[in-house]
Amino acid sequence: MHKNFESRAMNTLAASLTMVGATLLTGCGGSSISYDDVNVLPGGVTELGAKAYRATATGAASTAAGQDLLTAGLGKSGIASTAPATLAAFVDPANPTADEMRRNTIQSNYRGLVDNTANGGYGVLYGPNIDLAGKSTLGEGLVPGLEYVGVLDDGTGRKRVTMAVQIPDSFDVNAPCVVVGPSSGSRGVYGAIATAGDWGLKRGCAVALTDAGKGMGLYDLTDDTVHRIDGTRATRTAAGTLSNFAANLTDAARTVFNAAFPNRVALKQAHSQLNPEKDWGNDTLSAASYALYALNQQYAPYAPGSTAKTRRFNAANTLVIAASVSNGGAAVLRAAEQDTTGLIDGVVAGEPSAQPSSTNGYGVQVGGVPAAAYGKSLMDYFTIANLYQPCAALAPAAALTEVSVYNYIGLTAQTTTATNRCTQLAAKGLVAGTTTADQATNALAKLRAAGWTSDNDTMHNAHYALGNAVIISMMYTNAYGRVSVADNLCGMSAAAAVAGAPAAMAANTKAASFAIGNGTVNGTPASVIYNDSVGGAKVWNLGVSPSTGVADFSLDAALCQRALFSGADTVTGAALTATSTPTKVQSDAVRAGVAEVLLNGNLRGKPTLMLAGRSDALLPINNSERAYAAYNRSVEGASSKLSYIEVANAQHFDTFNSLSGFDTRFVPLHTYFVQAMNAMYANLKSGVALPPSQVVRTTPRGGVAGAAPAITAANVPAFSTTPAAADLIGYAGTSVNVPN
Repeated sequence: MHKNFESRAMNTLAASLTMVGATLLTGCGGSSISYDDVNVLPGGVTELGAKAYRATATGAASTAAGQDLLTAGLGKSGIASTAPATLAAFVDPANPTADEMRRNTIQSNYRGLVDNTANGGYGVLYGPNIDLAGKSTLGEGLVPGLEYVGVLDDGTGRKRVTMAVQIPDSFDVNAPCVVVGPSSGSRGVYGAIATAGDWGLKRGCAVALTDAGKGMGLYDLTDDTVHRIDGTRATRTAAGTLSNFAANLTDAARTVFNAAFPNRVALKQAHSQLNPEKDWGNDTLSAASYALYALNQQYAPYAPGSTAKTRRFNAANTLVIAASVSNGGAAVLRAAEQDTTGLIDGVVAGEPSAQPSSTNGYGVQVGGVPAAAYGKSLMDYFTIANLYQPCAALAPAAALTEVSVYNYIGLTAQTTTATNRCTQLAAKGLVAGTTTADQATNALAKLRAAGWTSDNDTMHNAHYALGNAVIISMMYTNAYGRVSVADNLCGMSAAAAVAGAPAAMAANTKAASFAIGNGTVNGTPASVIYNDSVGGAKVWNLGVSPSTGVADFSLDAALCQRALFSGADTVTGAALTATSTPTKVQSDAVRAGVAEVLLNGNLRGKPTLMLAGRSDALLPINNSERAYAAYNRSVEGASSKLSYIEVANAQHFDTFNSLSGFDTRFVPLHTYFVQAMNAMYANLKSGVALPPSQVVRTTPRGGVAGAAPAITAANVPAFSTTPAAADLIGYAGTSVNVPN
C-alpha cells in the first residue's frame, strides 16, 4: 500500500480533538497526523464558495435544489435523453441562469465522453445507474453532496483555471479518498465528469475537477463579451474578476481588428497566449491540494479561539488518485512527473496524449518488428495528418464503406475537394503518383510512416471530415506559439459561419455556448475560418488556396502550419527566414512551446495504469502510449510501476460507436477505464497487484451497420492477472514489444 491510512477508531478519536497541537500516531509505520496547522487555501487560489446539490430524484433540475453532483439532477435517463435532441431547455434562451448552465454543461460533457445508447453499453455496462461492480443497482444514479468552486491564477488575472471539488454525502471521513480529474480534450471544468467523476463519486471519494486552463472560454471581439466562471455571459467589464477568458487586446487594437476581420471570436486554449498545456500537471496538483482544503473546511475542527479550520486531511492520510482520459490523461501523467511532494498515490491515464521528450534510448516493436515511427510530438503528427489525411482517405485501403457514416461525417460529398488535395500535393511534389488512387495510396503510406497503423486506415475519412486535424493544427500552433488572436496565424481565425462565410454568432447560440461547446473550433459554436481564401474568407473545408486556385481544404494553411513545426518551407525544404511565410520567429515560438509540454518519463515510482485503444486514429499509439511505455521504462528501469493495457477494437471517441459502421467494429474503451480505476483502488488500499501490461482481445458487436446487436459483457472481457504469452506486452532490450 502506498500510504499509511488511519484506522476507523483513530479517525473517530481524532475528529473529537479540537486543541491545536494535538497529534495522533497511526497504527502502522509510526507516521503521524497533526492538527496543529491551520487550513489555508493553496497558493494562487480564490475561493468562490460551496453550494449544495442534494437532489435524490429527478425533477426540477433547473435549480440547484433539483440537482446532484454527477448528473445535475437529470439522472441516467436525462443524461441520455434525445428529446430534446441535444440539451435540456432554458427558460429564457437568451439569458440562461447559472444553474441551468451547470445542468446543461454536465449533460453535454457526460454525453461527449461515452456512447449514450443502450445497445452500445450505456445503462448496461456503464452509466450513472451502474455500480462499480458493473451492476445496475443505482436507479437514476443521482449523487447528492456539496460542490466547492475555486479559481487558480498566477497573479496576472489571465490564467483563470477553474476547479470544482465535489464532496458526496457518502464521503467517509474514516477512509478519505480524492480522485483528481483534469478535463479531457479542450473541455471545461466538468470535462471529466463521465470518467473520473463518475467513478470517484460512486466510490464515495471527493472528486477534484479542473479545466487546467482550457474550457469553453469564448470571447467575442465584436461586443467584448466573455463567459463568467459559471458559464453565463457578460461584457468583460461587467464580468470583472469572474471572467473566464478575454483576449489580451487593447480596445484600440480590437477596433482595428474588427474593422478588418468582423465577427471573429477567440477561444481560451488557442488564444490565451499562455500555452496552458505546459501547466496541466501543476494545475492538476493544485486541484488535488484544493480538494484537501475543501475537505478540511467541511470536516476538520476549528482551531481554538479562531474561525479557521485545522488540517485534518493531508497527503499523508488521504488516498489520491489522478485519473482522466485524452488530454486529461496527459495531464495526470505530467502531474505524476511533477509531484515532488508525494501528493498523488496512483495514476490512471486513458488514451493520453503522451508526448515523450526524446526518442533516444528506447524503441517500439509490434510482433517483434520495429515500428516505422514512434514518439513524435502531437504537433508533429497532427500537421502531417492535416496535409495528407484528406487525400489518404481516398485510398482503396482506407475506404469507409458504410453509407450512413459517409452521410453523417464522411467525405463523400467532398470527394472533388479531396481529389483536388491529392492533385495539388502531387503538383508540389509531396505525394507520388499520376492517378488519384496512386496519390492517395502514397499519402496513406506517409501517414503509416509517421506512426499510424493499418488499424487506423478506415478512420482517416471520418477524422478529417470532422476537422480534427484542422482544428488541432490551428488551435495548437496558436497556443504553443503564444500567438495573439489578432495575428491570424497562417491566415486562419475563428467565427460562426453562415453559408460558409464568417458571420455574427446568433445571440441564443452565444448565450448557450458554454454548455454546447467543447472548447474547440469544431463548428459548435465557432468554426475554423480561412481568411486568405480566394474570393474572401470561408470555412476551412471550402477554402480555395491562393497557390492553387482550387478548393483544396485550405491547403496553403496546412503547408504553413507544417512549416511552423518543421522550421522549413514544406514544399521546398528551405529554412524559414524573417520574411518567409510563416516566419522563422513564428516557427521558433511554436517549437519552443512544444518543447515546454513534452513529458520526461519519470513517474516517480507511482503505480500507474495507462490505457489505449489499438484503433485510435486521433492519437496514434506508436507516437503516444506505446512510446511512453518504452520511454518510462528507459527512464525508471526496474522501479517503474507502469502497466500498459492496449485494447483491441477500441478507438479514441467512444461517442463514435453509436454511428453506423462504428457500432459493428468497435467496443467502448470506457469500460476499461472503470476496470482500471477499480484495479488501482485495490492496489492502493489492499496491495492487490496491478494487471500486467497486456493486449485485451475484445469481440466487436458485428451484425449490420447501423443495427449492431446489443453489447454484452462478453464483448469486453476483463484484464487478465495472468495474460497468455501471446497477449503479454513485454520488453526486448530497451524496446517495448507489443504482440500482434
